[in-house]
Amino acid sequence: MAPAMALRGATARPRRLIVPHGFRSSFRDWSGEVSSFPRDVAEMALAHVIENKVEAAYRRGDLFAKRRKMMQEWANYVSKQQAEEIPLQASTLGTRIWGAL
Repeated sequence: MAPAMALRGATARPRRLIVPHGFRSSFRDWSGEVSSFPRDVAEMALAHVIENKVEAAYRRGDLFAKRRKMMQEWANYVSKQQAEEIPLQASTLGTRIWGAL
């Protein structure tokens, strides 16, 4: 199943106040505020286009190994949050992880 379809299926369940963009936004907040991964790795994980044409021309790699490690740490973080229901700070990160609108 394509990732986009899996995400749509997960968010289409009744009584879930989550949207696909919320997942991406929560991930971006986590990567910048909690993780120690470089910004470039997070941006590439989100498939954001490099606006600077010179930088884009020189960026040859896909950072796959780093993105894989980052996504595993993100999965561990989200799983831990769900299992332990650790209260988060009253920041946008806490509301976005659970998809509150």
